[in-house]
Amino acid sequence: MTSAPTDGSGRPANVLIVEDDPIIAIDFEDRLLGFGVTSVRTVGSVTQALDAIALTAPDFALLDVELIRETSFAVAERLAALKIPFAFVTGYGAEARIPAEFAGQPRLQKPCSSDALEAALGTRGT
Repeated sequence: MTSAPTDGSGRPANVLIVEDDPIIAIDFEDRLLGFGVTSVRTVGSVTQALDAIALTAPDFALLDVELIRETSFAVAERLAALKIPFAFVTGYGAEARIPAEFAGQPRLQKPCSSDALEAALGTRGT
């Protein structure tokens, strides 16, 4: 399965945010909608994310590396298997421990600029 078509702008139309901090999630959602993303879903755990992906596969996902008591790497594995592009988001910068198989994935530092977020959306490969 490959990611769904975009709206023609090259940006994904449907984005999944996996973020356990509601304020950060709302900020991402507002900015994504401002970029023209038509559908944004936010979940706060690996289980919720896997359920959301099974329900409707997103075109792109933003994954907070460190969730409450878990990491988002199981979600990254599922997205990679489905060939859905994603970016990691972390407040730990270079200190974040990303498994080797995901070392090439885009990584955003929290807080991230709108330019950096928009650039990550343009990254369509996994």
